[in-house]
Amino acid sequence: MSARWGCGYAGRVLLVDLTAGRSTIEPLDHGVARRFLGGRGLNMRVLYDEVTPGVHPLSPENRLMFATGPLVGTHFPGACRVNVSARSPLTGILGDSNAGGFFGPELKYAGFDQVIIQGRAPRPVYLFITDEGAHLRPAEHLWGLDVWETQQAIRSELGDEGVQVGVAGPAAENGVLFAGVFFNLARPAARTGMGTVMASKNRKAVAVRGRGMVRVADPAAFASLVGTADAAIFAHPEYDARRRLGTTRLVRALHGLGCLASFHFRTGCFPGVDRVSGERLAATYRVKGKACFGCTIPCSRFFRIESGPFAGLASEGPEFEGLAGFSSRVGNDDLAVALRAIDMCNRYGMDVISASEAISFVMELGEAGLVSSREADGLDLRWGNANTILALLEKICRREGIGDVLAGGVRRAAELIGRGSERYAMHVKGLEVFQADPRGIKGYALGVAVASRGGDHLRSEPWFELTGDSEEATRRFGEAEAAQRLSPRGKGRLVKYYEERCALADCLQVCKNTLVNMEILPYDQAACILAAATGWEFSEEELQASCERLVNLERCYNARLGLGRADDTLPDRFTREPLPPDSGPSAGSVVELDQMLDEYYLARGWDLSTGLPKGETLSRLGLEISVNPGAAAPGGCS
Repeated sequence: MSARWGCGYAGRVLLVDLTAGRSTIEPLDHGVARRFLGGRGLNMRVLYDEVTPGVHPLSPENRLMFATGPLVGTHFPGACRVNVSARSPLTGILGDSNAGGFFGPELKYAGFDQVIIQGRAPRPVYLFITDEGAHLRPAEHLWGLDVWETQQAIRSELGDEGVQVGVAGPAAENGVLFAGVFFNLARPAARTGMGTVMASKNRKAVAVRGRGMVRVADPAAFASLVGTADAAIFAHPEYDARRRLGTTRLVRALHGLGCLASFHFRTGCFPGVDRVSGERLAATYRVKGKACFGCTIPCSRFFRIESGPFAGLASEGPEFEGLAGFSSRVGNDDLAVALRAIDMCNRYGMDVISASEAISFVMELGEAGLVSSREADGLDLRWGNANTILALLEKICRREGIGDVLAGGVRRAAELIGRGSERYAMHVKGLEVFQADPRGIKGYALGVAVASRGGDHLRSEPWFELTGDSEEATRRFGEAEAAQRLSPRGKGRLVKYYEERCALADCLQVCKNTLVNMEILPYDQAACILAAATGWEFSEEELQASCERLVNLERCYNARLGLGRADDTLPDRFTREPLPPDSGPSAGSVVELDQMLDEYYLARGWDLSTGLPKGETLSRLGLEISVNPGAAAPGGCS
């Protein structure tokens, strides 16, 4: 079967130069699409080729990219996502984030696989994309509005409630380095500061409305394969729990394992867990379930608070990261306060992981006597203080007082504060780590240490280590202990495998809940669905090699900025301080990182001493590039 352009892929790339105020449409390169599949793969190829080490993240020369995948806009379950990528102002390295909702399909219906934006507009604008191309519209009247206000204003202005909008909120306008691009009010591409890059280009939002459709090469085969995937999802043993609770079920689950981020990783259990769990949220405030475009699992939810100081607060969500971030991580056991904090992040356009780390970081500094209440603008820095949590979010958004110190992320805040505060900053490569304690899930610990965008769990998501299935672990990874979360053995091969599964999800733009965590689409079936969608024949091995190629390309990009093995690390707390006795079944655990790194580099075909891809590895993957390590780690923006 030969490729039929216009099947699966839209076949067009929109190029926008904000400085010149013009846009052009170019055909999607067949060769690039074949080798990098879509979404994150397309964006990383442009990032490597066009954003050289001398390009400052907030300069007009940085590229800001939006890309979908070949299944987006079809009825394949969960194929709705979009990747937003650029060089990150927060970390200084590869920046990338992914969001669900409805924006991705709408971009495909407008006839575009990717949008690449460069330059800086002389005054605030927003970009309106239709089937005919890009239209730049004035946005002075939108500057300063929050995410929700901006979306509604644009829809009203265009007279179309069906327009999909991605917004940079006021935090991005003010230069908060962990500001995201927010879609559908509460579905953010939140990580690594992509909203900050967008605002630096004087662009408030991107809106899209399409009139077209996504065709597939073999409709009958495609429908049959979708039916198979739907049936596998409905029959999965986790289906009901995911439908009822989504990711919020992890609050209680990780507490039970003794590795829930609690009091800024000082322990793995949270005494107030039953007051802030996903189960409590479902019983108290949940109104109904919500799903992304075309998904069979309505794992999100709509909630409303009917009484108390936050009566009337209603929104979509939250996910686990926000819920745990503003409860256990900061020591708060008031669910309504956590929901209010998450709502503020959504409206201001800030990443809940970075924001909750910033607040818990300064609370621990207060407890340790390294920051006084006076230095924190008179705030009470004791754990869980609701007024302090909400006031700090306001201050960070506006970059006022202590908020200005925290707005650049905790790595930069520790540099400004000094006094030994660096040891309390929970980040990897400048990106704040998630809401699980790596000491209790060592495959995740390795994944966070080596992730191409910094301290991130969604580049690998090696959930298999929680199964305890030694027989299956031996079959898949040659090591029974790969299925034991507290063992370092077998984790190198485990993380390599799941990094490539995550790359597949991000390229096809299918939800990781189904493709990675539920393993609904193995490589052979993925090759079949791609063939039915695009007309391209893929072997299972070729498809897996495309994912491995992407991971290596990202490694080469960061290597060019000076990163290598020495940067694949974790905060000392995770490698040197055992989880305390009150951490249940994870008590006493630390991360044996060097042992896992060696196994990981061997599995990847990377040099053990430098952590960089060997020439033969790049040649095997058809990457005709050389690894040229930069002189120094980049460090991000000030």
